[in-house]
Amino acid sequence: MAKMRKKSDLPSKPCAQCGRPFAWRKKWADVWDEVRYCSDRCRGEAKRAKGGSLPPPLAGKARHSPR
Repeated sequence: MAKMRKKSDLPSKPCAQCGRPFAWRKKWADVWDEVRYCSDRCRGEAKRAKGGSLPPPLAGKARHSPR
């Protein structure tokens, strides 16, 4: 079995969206240099801020066309 490491011993970097530091994860081992966001939520917010493909939420409007 592999030796356990403390989370504080792992590399970390700040999230490009929220600025909070996040630590290395085993699933990111091969792509650590490309990881920019700490979560799916931050990645989604960054896409919306850049003008992503998601429309703004409907405020009080019907979602379906009336029949």
